[in-house]
Amino acid sequence: MKTPRLNRRLNLESPSRASDGAGGYAESWTSLGVIWAELTARTGRETVTTGAAVSAVPYTVVVRGAPVGHPERPMAEQRFRDGNRLFNIRSVAERDPEGRYLVCMADEEIAI
Repeated sequence: MKTPRLNRRLNLESPSRASDGAGGYAESWTSLGVIWAELTARTGRETVTTGAAVSAVPYTVVVRGAPVGHPERPMAEQRFRDGNRLFNIRSVAERDPEGRYLVCMADEEIAI
């Protein structure tokens, strides 16, 4: 297995929910820190979400391994930020048996 080239600096963010006082909640994002990653785009598609056309591109994001529960280990429902670009994490798994690297499946959606 080829060693990944971790050449992209991404911010790992986690959702935070606070009561809005009306029985619902307001969602904001909290930065958990910077992670170096290798991003590889896969085949994209165009979909329609709530009446608007959206370009959805799946990415494979490889990062250094971290134990389960460690703050630097990405989890599903978190996201990576690269400037204005957002990559929503769908799943996380070990890339190799030793757990040196993790592979995250993420989607970038852009309104078109």
